[in-house]
Amino acid sequence: MNTIWALAKVVVLEMARRKDFYVLFILTVLLTGTAASVNLFNDDRIVRYLKEICLLLIWLSSLVIAITCTARQIPAEREQRTIFPLLAKPVTRGQFLLGKFLGCWLATGLALAVFYLFFGVVSAAREQHWPVLNYLQAAWLHWLMLAVVVAAALLGSIVFAAPSSNGTICFVCAAGVLLLGRHLNKVALQLAEPAQSLLYAVYFAIPHLELFDVRDLIIHNWELIPWGVIALATLYAAAYTAFFLFAAWLAFRRRPLN
Repeated sequence: MNTIWALAKVVVLEMARRKDFYVLFILTVLLTGTAASVNLFNDDRIVRYLKEICLLLIWLSSLVIAITCTARQIPAEREQRTIFPLLAKPVTRGQFLLGKFLGCWLATGLALAVFYLFFGVVSAAREQHWPVLNYLQAAWLHWLMLAVVVAAALLGSIVFAAPSSNGTICFVCAAGVLLLGRHLNKVALQLAEPAQSLLYAVYFAIPHLELFDVRDLIIHNWELIPWGVIALATLYAAAYTAFFLFAAWLAFRRRPLN
């Protein structure tokens, strides 16, 4: 376990040294500040519009950070040839993958904490109201979604050699699931066999990342999500994360390092 934590710490420190997070955070602050400047007459709809823009930027930024951070981990280790002394020590490939996953997930979690803190400050300034538990639920579900994305991107970094191609594929797949995943079963009803069964199989096989998107609840100040639902969502994300990590381990143990 100490080995996994040591590898994770290196990943977190690496992300802190890179400019990705800082650029995206400053961009989010600037765009949100620009949108806030058009708040006329304290209209409630304008406040909701501002919250919607801020949350959209947070979701886009978090996906970019999670995917780019994860996609470059293994290819960078190979390119710099640091993977050989690592695995020459008593570090198994499974520990190496878990350390990389944990580091990327923790790094995205720290980024999310900063983003949601900024969102809370913006919302409180406009609404004089700060529902902390609602924001914690939204941030936790968001972070769970990113665990699935990070695990999938880690698998992609083994299957696809170039970080750019892996990052593009992961981002397109994640965006596609978030935008279209909930509608695949409805589309399947309009198709003939065997296309209908095939699309239904895809619908039930893919991780439904849109289930973790509760932005509307935050924007419209709805009640807390039942904690039982939060627990089920946690188990759902854990299952898909474990599946992708296991697939990554199987692929990694069969793949030569050079």
